[in-house]
Amino acid sequence: MFDFIIVGAGTAGCLLANRLSADPEKRVLLLEAGGKDDYHWIHIPVGYLHCIGNPRTDWLYQTEPEPGLNGRALRYPRGKVLGGCSSINGMIYMRGQSRDYEGWAAATGDPAWRWDACLPFFKQHENHWRLDQAAGASTQATAAFKAAHGHGGEWRIERQRLRWDVLDAFAQAAVQAGIPATEDFNAGNNEGVGYFEVNQRKGLRWNTAKAFLRPICYARPNFELWTGSTVQRLRLERIDGALHCLGAEVHTPRGIESVSLNPGGELLLAAGAIGSPQILQLSGIGPAALLQGLGIEVQQDLPGVGSNLQDHLQIRSVFKVEGTATLNTQSASLWGKAKIAAEYAFKRSGPMSMAPSQLGAFTRSSPDKTWPDLEYHVQPLSLEAFGEPLHRFNAITASVCNLNPSSRGTVQIRSDDPLQAPAIAPNYLSTDEDRRVAAASLRLTRKIIAQPAFAAYRPDEYKPGPQYQSDEELIAQAGQIASTIFHPVGTCKMGCEDDALAVVDSRLRVRGSNGVIKGLRVVDASVMPAITSGNTNSPTLMIAEKAAAWVLAGE
Repeated sequence: MFDFIIVGAGTAGCLLANRLSADPEKRVLLLEAGGKDDYHWIHIPVGYLHCIGNPRTDWLYQTEPEPGLNGRALRYPRGKVLGGCSSINGMIYMRGQSRDYEGWAAATGDPAWRWDACLPFFKQHENHWRLDQAAGASTQATAAFKAAHGHGGEWRIERQRLRWDVLDAFAQAAVQAGIPATEDFNAGNNEGVGYFEVNQRKGLRWNTAKAFLRPICYARPNFELWTGSTVQRLRLERIDGALHCLGAEVHTPRGIESVSLNPGGELLLAAGAIGSPQILQLSGIGPAALLQGLGIEVQQDLPGVGSNLQDHLQIRSVFKVEGTATLNTQSASLWGKAKIAAEYAFKRSGPMSMAPSQLGAFTRSSPDKTWPDLEYHVQPLSLEAFGEPLHRFNAITASVCNLNPSSRGTVQIRSDDPLQAPAIAPNYLSTDEDRRVAAASLRLTRKIIAQPAFAAYRPDEYKPGPQYQSDEELIAQAGQIASTIFHPVGTCKMGCEDDALAVVDSRLRVRGSNGVIKGLRVVDASVMPAITSGNTNSPTLMIAEKAAAWVLAGE
């Protein structure tokens, strides 16, 4: 019997566990399907290459064949380990734009989701390097920066421990193309170009298991963590006409176990944009037709469960360069690999400390856009596809994504077997607007590369190739070279009562026939009504911070 059962020890789940177990009178259970985060490649930043596609750390999902990607199916990584996606992601600290949260407030009718109301919850767990006193960094921070950022929290944010001449040149070219330089992507409007700040501490990945579980939760006698434990379904019962969540059935290393909530307790689904709708559907909460077709008794018809899937699709342009070394050739020889390893071993810097993307830029796909709607991830390397070897020639990759895609996809279980992966269909590039932005973004990439600041590198477009010029050709090539940037959200969206696809209310309680299902919330990226204009890990932490405060306050 527990007061709080948290399903998923990922980005949201670890923070929830920390906050809810702070009350010694409340017994908290944290369930994680994966194992401990004791794999060394989790902690070495470049180790994401060894974690994605690895069954030790990744669910190994794949999308359905995507018509907008010329029939290709994509690898769809999701963390299956303590820390969840924070253990395998790109480590980029990014909140999005203030307009995102104003949109959430409008969608839910709740001003608690406005930017100004969310900012304190970002700052609450933030520990920003620029506010470090010992390093003298605080002198670099303006009053405006101090008002927007926090220090002393659990979530460490540091600058990267390397630079590349070729990336500096790209940044200068972006400025020449009309994108201003910036030192802070997180003040509400992230327009500009600069190096990303990352969730690292002294050259090591800083995941949510380190930040929120160790050592404080492990030392609390009221806290339990079960790894290797997969929730098969929720235990639901209708009492006086209202549906109640009483606990869950869990497949553990010891067999099937039933865990229960104390009266007044809550189960918080924090299994992510794929896992949370899957568990709800397996439990009979979801689109009635889907569930009935699979022989699952419908407990609550909620059409939005698994709908509204949104993701950032990055279009990977590759340019060969001359007169400089990139990681392609730096790491090509045993001697080069040894130098890289030695630099990291002695200094915790260099390519092994790299986040997957180092340089970022936010800008507009057309002059009529009020806010930036494109994000660049620029890398001093290139390869045919993620997981394949680096090219043997020097090159950079300038990946660009539409921050606000209008395409919507689905996550749907295929059977009542909880161990079978659901069908994931993002429906990339399925709208005219998304296709227009794709073509425009490829043209903008060419414009940046063509600026004088980059001319010394004699750039030669390798992908998609200069022979493709018309909108139709560029859209087809976008479908050929694009891949996910691993930001699925929205599959249990929050919304107003009259929103037919809303799964949770503005306090993240799952909707029922008579108000809400008692004792059940969803707290992860799946509740976003619209995707944030940037990387999604840090907004998910903010959501969890808010939810923990509401749960503790009984709201």
